[in-house]
Amino acid sequence: MANRLDFTLEPGDQETLARISGPLDAHLRLIESRLGVAVHNRGPRFNLTGPGGAVKAAGALIHDLHRMAQEEPVSLEQVHTALQTAHVEGLAEPEGTGDDPTLRLKRVVIRGRGPRQAKYLSAIARHDLSFGIGPAGTGKTYLAVAAAVAALEQDRVQRLVLVRPAVEAGERLGFLPGDLAQKIDPYLRPMYDALYELMGFDQTARLMERQVIEVAPLAYMRGRTLNEAFIILDEAQNTTLEQMKMFLTRIGFGSTAVVNGDITQVDLPRGQGSGLKHAMQILQGVEGVHITRFQAGDVVRHPLVQRIVEAYEAHDHASGKPAGESELGSGRSADGA
Repeated sequence: MANRLDFTLEPGDQETLARISGPLDAHLRLIESRLGVAVHNRGPRFNLTGPGGAVKAAGALIHDLHRMAQEEPVSLEQVHTALQTAHVEGLAEPEGTGDDPTLRLKRVVIRGRGPRQAKYLSAIARHDLSFGIGPAGTGKTYLAVAAAVAALEQDRVQRLVLVRPAVEAGERLGFLPGDLAQKIDPYLRPMYDALYELMGFDQTARLMERQVIEVAPLAYMRGRTLNEAFIILDEAQNTTLEQMKMFLTRIGFGSTAVVNGDITQVDLPRGQGSGLKHAMQILQGVEGVHITRFQAGDVVRHPLVQRIVEAYEAHDHASGKPAGESELGSGRSADGA
């Protein structure tokens, strides 16, 4: 039996209601499709019908959007994110975060979009070494860079070191045109983009010139010990076992390290095991280490991206592939899957 919920939004001015509904009612249609409810409205008067829990969640979501719409336009991405935090798709609550994971930077305030992002931010704050494992679009890199910028602005670290393996070139960059910066830029661009958004281009450039911020390929970490630094290893699924051990042993006193990757997107040559997969196995339960596992439902990009990830996961499950052994990019994976 379908449940029904009726309510009237106040204030119910036309601009606010248009922001809630979205272009051609796109926001309301997304709520309908994701929650399995029917949404009807005439001006500020809304009528929702569907399963009891879904109707209640949809009503609360529309009220939340109404509060947002009174202050600023509402995007489809914000509706998508709000749906994830409605706790109707099996997402777990953060496990005992106990603190507010909000990052207050000089230029912007960053909050986790959904419970697992909040858990991830809290884990970074509480642990010397944190892993973020999951598909593209879950915010792993952006949130890690935001946490690093917050630590630098609050003088909790003296510098930032952002690292990626340049696996597509086998870390032999000599054949690429240009100087060193031009050779490695394509591999490090996502972290540059996050820095520019969070700190501004001029400030980022000044700090990089002073070597307060260092962006480098993984091969350049060998032989170093990094004290009082915030260190991020991105795309860590493309590290070998030896490279991962090398990176993890660079962590010095007063430092925080974050390792991110997607174990279904391994691009290593055939026969080489992923250092990220290996580290997850042997470091599980080690004091000072936390692993946050993102899922398809945590994707905060276009809803189609989430559905694509879910489709690949369903295909792997039907094919009997173990978790993390997707055919996505695995033509050169360690086990040749």
